[in-house]
Amino acid sequence: MRDKKIIKKRLILLDSHAIIHRAYHALPDFMSSKGEPTGALYGLSTMLMKIITDLKPDYIVAAYDLPQKTFRHEVYDAYKAGRMKADDDLVTQIKSSRTIFEAFNIPMYDAPGFEADDVLGTIVENMKKDKDIDIIIASGDMDTLQLVDDEKVQVFTLKKGINDTILYNEDLVVARYGFKPKLLVDYKGLRGDPSDNIIGIKGIGEKTATTLIQTFGTIEEIYKKLKKDKAAFKKAGITDRIITLLEEGEDEALFSKTLATIRRDAAIAFQLPEKTFRDNIDVSKIEILFREYEFRSLIARVGTIFNVAIVAEEKTEIPQEQVDQKLFNETAIALWLLNSELTNITLADMLAYAHVATFDSARTKILEDIKTNDLSYVYEQIELPIIPIVDGIYETGIEVDKAYLEKLSKTYHKELASLEAKIWKHAGREFNINSPKQLGDILFDELAINEGTGTKLKKTAGGARSTRESELVKLRDAHPIVADILLHRELQKLLSTYIDTLPLLISDDKRLHAKFIQAGTTTGRFASQDPNLQNIPTRTELGRNIRNAFVAKKGSVLLAFDYSQIELRIAALLSQDPFMIKVFQEGKDVHAAVASKVFGVPEDKVDNEMRRRAKVINFGILYGMGVTALRENLGTDRKTAQEFYDNYFAQFPTIREYLDTVKADAYKYGYTKTLFGRKRYFPGLKSKMPFVRAMAERMAINAPIQGTATADIVKLAIRDVQVKLEENKIVDKVLLVLQVHDELVYEVDTSVALLAKQIIGKAMQDIIPPSFLENLKSVPIEVHSKEGAHWGELK
Repeated sequence: MRDKKIIKKRLILLDSHAIIHRAYHALPDFMSSKGEPTGALYGLSTMLMKIITDLKPDYIVAAYDLPQKTFRHEVYDAYKAGRMKADDDLVTQIKSSRTIFEAFNIPMYDAPGFEADDVLGTIVENMKKDKDIDIIIASGDMDTLQLVDDEKVQVFTLKKGINDTILYNEDLVVARYGFKPKLLVDYKGLRGDPSDNIIGIKGIGEKTATTLIQTFGTIEEIYKKLKKDKAAFKKAGITDRIITLLEEGEDEALFSKTLATIRRDAAIAFQLPEKTFRDNIDVSKIEILFREYEFRSLIARVGTIFNVAIVAEEKTEIPQEQVDQKLFNETAIALWLLNSELTNITLADMLAYAHVATFDSARTKILEDIKTNDLSYVYEQIELPIIPIVDGIYETGIEVDKAYLEKLSKTYHKELASLEAKIWKHAGREFNINSPKQLGDILFDELAINEGTGTKLKKTAGGARSTRESELVKLRDAHPIVADILLHRELQKLLSTYIDTLPLLISDDKRLHAKFIQAGTTTGRFASQDPNLQNIPTRTELGRNIRNAFVAKKGSVLLAFDYSQIELRIAALLSQDPFMIKVFQEGKDVHAAVASKVFGVPEDKVDNEMRRRAKVINFGILYGMGVTALRENLGTDRKTAQEFYDNYFAQFPTIREYLDTVKADAYKYGYTKTLFGRKRYFPGLKSKMPFVRAMAERMAINAPIQGTATADIVKLAIRDVQVKLEENKIVDKVLLVLQVHDELVYEVDTSVALLAKQIIGKAMQDIIPPSFLENLKSVPIEVHSKEGAHWGELK
């Protein structure tokens, strides 16, 4: 922080290339939805905002390298010769980085024949006599430390990543190197710099170079002393071998020092900006650019830094239009179809996408692109018709039994306290069960439950032993305390997320009005919030009990409809695998049938374990499961999993061919399509990081199946059911109240329950329009229905 007594202004000089390089190598290989690399740009933006926040600059200036050779290359062909050619993605982002500085109104300087360091040195030289200005150089390159001058010129540099920083003044440089900043070039002259291919004197390392400089000073002073008094070197502990190296390497040392010295005479006409940085800022430019680069998480930070609420009123270029809400919602869904990575779309998102200044112009462009991208059916026939129905889910809400939740809360809290006492007894002492560190100490040090198990456990990003659920599950059988901790966590989550929270959200009408968002996921499926009703656990009785709190109002019943094995049926339809199609057409047990084929036994000889394994791989292939994941899910060794995997695809070559085609098309076009034409883009396929590509591949393989089954078909079902209910004049007595995964739940007046059940079931079953089944062997769609007074006890 600046001393308030000193009125000096602060000039920040940015070593742009050094920061961008560091960001590129420190951050994951981010891609925009257009497949453009943005990781280094994100890192640069983050670093810039950290500098603004931490250093509070009055002025900011950026210095750049130019792509051509510098004077150092002219005098030394091998300068930086050891460096690898920059990645194309990095070069692209270096070029694009200037747009960030333009948005922040930061002037940029570069000079032919000079590096960014020389530009920085020249600005420092120009400003050194100005007593009213202090300078901080922000860089990821330690070379700039030679410019440090007491508190007048300091260097703000990166220790690790892009967040761990340090501000070097002269004292800190001395503390690190043992000599003043101006002697750093002499240090490089003696020991060289492999990163820049500066040779120095071969055989002289860091320790010797430091001793020489601390004892004798600059390289020139070292050689002056060496020629007059060689004995002084021996007295300082310098060996005969080093003395010989010095004598033979004088030219190399002086030349290396010249290469390492930052020039202060670059051909730039530097002028301090007339206005201070904050007086010159236009937040709307930054917001528009960040939306274009899809840095949505940074926009809020910009608002905080620049007090955007005040600035926006005065300077924003985004028009404060009065936009028709219906048109806005329709356009937001259209934009989401064009880029499913965008959720909670704002007017600014629309303007940034279309590069226009008004909503009407943005809407025109977005709707044109819907047609150009063959998304008209998905937009006009699937998404638009259900907007009012989805609004109706929120308006209707669902009745909640508050007394039941209060009773459940007491039971679960009592059980939680009992578990806590039990866990402390296992541990031999009381401790904070919710503290990962304390829990790790108990489990791994005091109880040593991992010793002898052979289980390899993951660590946190900070290097601590992980106590995440996925890791504790591996140790469930190692000690009774583990099972109790897992149960404690489950109870605690159910209480905090649902049981103790839901009553607070119930409206005066005794109903819970959760939001269901049709454009809330990248897959096309619904999202739910305030609260999220799609995540209520159903695997255990503890979780399922919560569903019993959701009830039908008096005189009504809850009818729930879900698609049976819809993703497997769609996989059969899209792949056109003859065996799978025949199984579904004949109404057989698909898992038993697949087990029969893979294991080579009659269906009546398929045992439970065979069927379980077939089920694992049947669902696994939908999600691009590899051999490693298959091994974990089967609970076998890798060899067995590999044999099972290979045999499965040997028996089902059509499925393998389909999955390979999906993957190849995703790489070719950058996106996948559902049966109805919904697109999902996968920029991660262009990543140079293998794990990012692998993840994108898995998602791409699954996208057409999942998108068709649990996005398009479910939404078509909502549309068609509504139409049929209207035709039968019972739409006001049959209200959609929940949509969870592939399930639709209606609150139905008991007087029309039987008719509604027939109408809804048939509409959902006959859901795929014949025009989409041309040239395809059809697969029957099966719908199951249940009814009851409580969501958790439907039969």
